[in-house]
Amino acid sequence: MWEKERKEQEMLESDLITRRHSSPRRVDRLFEISATSRLDGLITWVTIQYFELPYGDVSSSLFSAGDIPAPGKTSLPSSDSLSKLRTMGNMTTAQGLNSSDVHAMHGIDSNAETMEGNNEGPKNDFASVMNGALDKSFGLDEDNKNVTVEKVNNSGNRSALKNASKHESSLYLENITADSNSSLGKIQEDDMALLSQRSERSGVGLISPFPALPPIISSSNTTSLTNLDPHPITLPPERSSVEEDAAHTLNKDEKAETSQKDLTLSNRSSISIPAVETRPELPAVTTISEMNDLLVQSRASSRSMKPRWSSAVDKELLYAKSQIENAPIIKNDPGLHASLYRNVSVFKRSYELMENTLKVYIYREGERPVFHQPPIKGIYASEGWFMKVMQANKKFVTKNGRKAHLFYLPFSSRMLEEALYVPNSHSRKNLEQYLKNYLDMIGAKYPFWNRTGGADHFLVACHDWAPSETLKLMANSIRALCNSDIREGFKLGKDVSLPETFVHIPQNPLRQLGGKPPSQRRILAFFAGSMHGYVRPILLKYWENKDPDMKIYGRMPKAKKGTMNYIQHMKSSKYCICAKGYEVNSPRVVEAIFYECVPVIISDNFVPPFFEVLNWESFAVFILEKDIPNLKSILLSIPEKSYLEMQMRVKQVQQHFLWHAKPEKYDVFHMILHSVWYNRVLQIRVRPKQLLG
Repeated sequence: MWEKERKEQEMLESDLITRRHSSPRRVDRLFEISATSRLDGLITWVTIQYFELPYGDVSSSLFSAGDIPAPGKTSLPSSDSLSKLRTMGNMTTAQGLNSSDVHAMHGIDSNAETMEGNNEGPKNDFASVMNGALDKSFGLDEDNKNVTVEKVNNSGNRSALKNASKHESSLYLENITADSNSSLGKIQEDDMALLSQRSERSGVGLISPFPALPPIISSSNTTSLTNLDPHPITLPPERSSVEEDAAHTLNKDEKAETSQKDLTLSNRSSISIPAVETRPELPAVTTISEMNDLLVQSRASSRSMKPRWSSAVDKELLYAKSQIENAPIIKNDPGLHASLYRNVSVFKRSYELMENTLKVYIYREGERPVFHQPPIKGIYASEGWFMKVMQANKKFVTKNGRKAHLFYLPFSSRMLEEALYVPNSHSRKNLEQYLKNYLDMIGAKYPFWNRTGGADHFLVACHDWAPSETLKLMANSIRALCNSDIREGFKLGKDVSLPETFVHIPQNPLRQLGGKPPSQRRILAFFAGSMHGYVRPILLKYWENKDPDMKIYGRMPKAKKGTMNYIQHMKSSKYCICAKGYEVNSPRVVEAIFYECVPVIISDNFVPPFFEVLNWESFAVFILEKDIPNLKSILLSIPEKSYLEMQMRVKQVQQHFLWHAKPEKYDVFHMILHSVWYNRVLQIRVRPKQLLG
């Protein structure tokens, strides 16, 4: 067919050329007919390409194996090499993935759609999807849009992808089909509809609910779970602005005056902002066991920037690294219980080296209230207490920066927001610019930042915005963050998960420490809190007033005489539910430990505090957000013996989460500092001449 049409076109063109001068108008008309014929042929070819031949694409059927155009040299538009999005109900799947990326269908990142200001409705425009939603769905950086998503040019990949899509579709339909005779099933249908409506408003489909991974309970618990809800809910990741429109202590005039004054720091760009390292694509949900694997991988592959010139402190860090990696085995230590740690011998040796070696330089520059004015009360108290204790410490602090192993950037992320954020502006550019001006200033005044690109500098920040505000500016630095979301730039092996401690009375931070013994804890599980984020409303929908063993509430009113208040509930419960709010972190994790209640963490992608040191699975329960309907069954499946072991370990690990007016060994101040030290030591890189010296 193709050969015949080609010959007819050649004959027609030859005839047209011979008669060109005799009848111009007629010839022009025939040229139009010829062009139309070619266009029809092209449309036919594209149509066949679209519906595909049985054995791969049309190119592989029309050409011999050696004549198939090489990838990247095809004459088709380049947009054909991108994935096509296909929506089925509330589920978005992808077509056109490389066979090695088929698994990405099951964990498409929809965190990206919830970034600030993204309140647009569903987008049907193909170009818009290709330029925006597609890149975000697969977690691609702007400079790497075409790295992961490639056109499939072989029949094997296409068949595998089709089968995966069909299987995913069937699993999706199974998961949303609830028993109409079951009240729990009815709740779940309503819940799926609610989530579907929210998904439609945000323009992003729900993530497919498979594979259904079992929740991680305890390393010692191998009991199979029974009587679980057969239809776990599917939750869309959500990232909301926290307190963005909250009342601020400064009025507009004061804020404008403060902004103008504080932003007049050095405008000289004396430092180069490090490029943000391209992060590997992660699944939609990274379990605690997967984080363990990622930490090991990061230790093997991640390294900090080599210093631009040598320093004596580098040799000291190299010595510490060798000592830690070859730590002597500890059999018994009265102050440390081996089951709480990844490696108690490594931890103890690293801690000893920190005590004997570490020197920290604190920059004196920076104006109040953003710098040197720590908040020591409330949910942001962790950053304030650390600043307060660090600045008063004489053991670790040095005034000679050339002797320092670490450099502390003494700003408060809470005060940065309080002083500079303009209400209802939905913009944090001025906050980031303020920090950049500060870095420019210290980079021009001192050589320390430029020597390592900031790799030996660290910050301690508990505000929800801190990760995004520091991600680019301080990409090489060690960031101790309360909002430790692995999908939002938190880097295992470099960054530190900061415990969020709610200090009620700064004069006595240990007030009401402890709780009832296990035999007197009559409540199976307890939660109370404001309805921040999407997880807590789902938790209440399934468990509020549904079961006498499950004390699940919204915000608790002030306790009346004869009734239990929030703290009394925690002291009387076996398990304390730590459900995420707007972000992954919650002060309930530390509160549970404070009141000796086993924490049950429901917060996908949350990296728990001191993750590089502690074995969290030995004293806490991790439950995926989608398994909220099975919460009670999961908790009841834990043997009593395992619960008692976990509760005992909670009491043992408690010392690492306590603030003291005067720091004590192994307390939270020393643990934060140790994690910063530990990550710096294990990431140290040196110039070759230093190894010879």
